Amino acid sequence: MELYLIRHGIAEEKRENIPDEERKLTQEGRQKTEKVAQRLVELDLKFDLILTSPLVRARQTAEILLKAGLGKKIEESSYLAPGGDISAWIENWLETQNPKISSEAKLALVGHEPDLGYWTELLVWGEAKGRLVLKKAGTIGIKVPEKATPLGSSYMFLLTPPKYLL
Repeated sequence: MELYLIRHGIAEEKRENIPDEERKLTQEGRQKTEKVAQRLVELDLKFDLILTSPLVRARQTAEILLKAGLGKKIEESSYLAPGGDISAWIENWLETQNPKISSEAKLALVGHEPDLGYWTELLVWGEAKGRLVLKKAGTIGIKVPEKATPLGSSYMFLLTPPKYLL
């Protein structure tokens, strides 16, 4: 299975009058994310499912991916909200969905930093040191083993900041 961890696009700055979970993509964030999505389409990438954080900016990013034709369905996952626990996601979502999802599936996980960087480090190296940073609208590709636990036994095949896709 391939996981594509995608950080949301550029969002509104934090302000007292806007709760963090309601911050939207800026016009620039929307445009750059649309260009990244178009480039991923040109690379012939298709997702079997787009999972997204419930926060507005992540949901908007997932909708841009869907509109570009990168997937056919979006599902929200609280595990992808800031502070989400990858071990719980693996145990409660990935392992329970496995019979329904092909081992050849490609899943897009749209979320936030530093979580996506931590998740990548845990999947690849088995521990998170906070050294891997994913830029806004950037993409990380990870191949998850079919039988073994994904923590510490997956491998990263793609780490692309948006500037290399634009």
